[in-house]
Amino acid sequence: MRRGRPGALPRGTAERALTSVGTGENDAGAERDHGTERNTAAREQPTTARREASRLWHITLSVSGAQAPVQEVRRGLEQLAHDHPFLLTSRYANDHAEIRYWEEARDLHDAAAVALRLWGEHRSSARLPPWEIVGLEVIDRETYHQRIAEGYGPPPASPVGVHPY
Repeated sequence: MRRGRPGALPRGTAERALTSVGTGENDAGAERDHGTERNTAAREQPTTARREASRLWHITLSVSGAQAPVQEVRRGLEQLAHDHPFLLTSRYANDHAEIRYWEEARDLHDAAAVALRLWGEHRSSARLPPWEIVGLEVIDRETYHQRIAEGYGPPPASPVGVHPY
């Protein structure tokens, strides 16, 4: 007699869905629970895959516009840094600012999309000046460190915090 792997169906036997064996009182509920477990597992799998595929991107966001009191610009950038502690450093003047930080995203497109929304989405909550985004640089971690090592990249983000130009 030829044996297959443990748990395999004999040849010619059609597969059928497994059902719960119980007292009969909760059999329908048990089948629903199994379906829920399968659906939950299916929903969690893409999230895990997406998380595994994410990378770190160094973002430099430049904004400018009409002059604003420099104290208000500083206070707004400090509030933004408080609300989002991922911000590394901000430099500012009365008519422009630069924000540098690391973003975790699947690809450059996702990182850039998040960066382009940052200023507008937090303009009112952090009371930022109504400036427009005038520059955006998104580079991967490897490129950032390569530039630093070769001496032509942006200076390391230290001191961390909000500083005038």
